[in-house]
Amino acid sequence: MELLSTQPYKGTRDFYPDDMKLRNWFFGKIRRALELAAFDEYNGPMVESLDLYIAKSGEEIACEQTYNFEDRGGRRLAIRPEMTPTVARLVAAKCAELNMPLKWFSIPNLYRYERPQRGRLREHWQVNVDIFGCDTFDADLEVISTAINLMKSFDADETMFRVHINNRRFFNDVISAICGTDAEGSRKVSKVVDRRNKVTREAYVKDLTELGISEDKIAKIDALYTMTVEEATALCPESRGSEELLSLFEAVRAMGIEKYCVFDFGIIRGLDYYTGTVFEVFDEAPENNRAMFGGGRYDNLVGLFLKKTNISGVGFGFGDVTLENFLVTHKLIPDIYNIGKKVLVARFEEVPVEKYTSIVDSLRENGIVSSLYIGTKKFGKQLDYAIKGKYTHVVIIGGNELETGIAKIKNLSTHEETECPIDKIGKYFN
Repeated sequence: MELLSTQPYKGTRDFYPDDMKLRNWFFGKIRRALELAAFDEYNGPMVESLDLYIAKSGEEIACEQTYNFEDRGGRRLAIRPEMTPTVARLVAAKCAELNMPLKWFSIPNLYRYERPQRGRLREHWQVNVDIFGCDTFDADLEVISTAINLMKSFDADETMFRVHINNRRFFNDVISAICGTDAEGSRKVSKVVDRRNKVTREAYVKDLTELGISEDKIAKIDALYTMTVEEATALCPESRGSEELLSLFEAVRAMGIEKYCVFDFGIIRGLDYYTGTVFEVFDEAPENNRAMFGGGRYDNLVGLFLKKTNISGVGFGFGDVTLENFLVTHKLIPDIYNIGKKVLVARFEEVPVEKYTSIVDSLRENGIVSSLYIGTKKFGKQLDYAIKGKYTHVVIIGGNELETGIAKIKNLSTHEETECPIDKIGKYFN
C-alpha cells in the first residue's frame, strides 16, 4: 500500500503546539482589546447556503471562489469564505429583538478556493469587527479607532502602520463630475482604480481609455492621488461623500489619531456592497509594504433577508496570516514560549503513583504548570525529557526521599538542587 502524504492540503497549515501558543497569544490580545471596547463575540455555522454568496457576489464569483457541494437533500451549500453575509443573516433573523446599535466581533476560520500566495491562503482565520444600526459617521470613526487600538495593543506605532481612508460616495460623485459618467460608469472606473497598484501604468491607462476616459480626464484623476482631503473634496463640495469625509477627518484630528490616518483616493475596496467610508491599513515596512486589512460602510446587506429594512453596517476584517507577517516583520512578538515555572515530577518504581499524583494536584492547585512523568524510563532520560519539554524544575522523590519526607528540587537553568518537605511542595514555587 502506498504511504499517504504527511503534507497538509494545499493552502492550509498544520499548527504544532508552539504554533498554537503564538495564535492563542495574539487572538487573546485581540479578544481582550475588543471586549474592553464593549464588542460582543458571536459565531455562525461553518456551512451556509451557497445562495447567500451568490446574492452578494454573483453566481460566477461565488461558485469559483468557494468550496461548494450538494448535500444528500439536494441543497447547494458552501463552506464559508467570509463572515459578512453570515452576520447580516444573524442580524436580520432577530433585528426586532436586538439592542441597536450592535457592536459585534468574531474570529472564524474561512475557506476560499484561490491560488495560495504570501498573506493569502485557502484556509485562514479572520477577525471581523462590525457595528450595526448607526447611520452617522460616529460608527465609522469608532471602527477606525478600534482598528488603530488593536494595532497599538501589540505595541505597534505610527511608524509601522497607516490607515488609508476614502469614501465610495465621494469617489462616485467626483468621478462623475470629472468624466461625466453615470453610476455604472463610475463603478467600472472604480474597478480600474482598485487594481491600479497591481498592474503597470500602461495597463492602467489602457483600461481607463477603453472606458472612454480621455487623457486630460485621466490626468485629473491622477491628481487626486496626491491631494489632501480638503483639496479633493473641494472638487465636489455638494457631495454627501465629501461631507462625510470632512467630518470624519475633523473627528480624527480631534481624537488625536491623525498621525495614524491619511486620505487616499486610491482606496476603493473592490466589493460593490461598500457605500460610504472605506479604508485599508497598510504595513509601512519597506519589506512588507502592503495593505494588511480593511473595511468600510455597507448600508444594504441586511436587505438581502428582509424587505423594507435598512440596517446600516460598518466594519473591517483581517486575517491571521497578514497579522503574523506584520508582527514578525516589526519584531513585536515577545517571548511567549516562556510561561514561567513548569515542573516535572520524576517517577521511580519504589514510590506509589498516588503519592506523585497528590503532589501534582497540589502544584496545580497553587497555579503551577506541572506534570507527572509518564512512562518507566530511567531518571537520566526523564531529565532529557524535561529539558526538551522546556520544564524549569524537576521534583525528585525516590525511596530515600519518601522515607525522610524531604524532596529534592532541581533547577534546570542553574543546575542547583534544593530540598523541601514533601508536604510543602505545593507552596514551594509561589
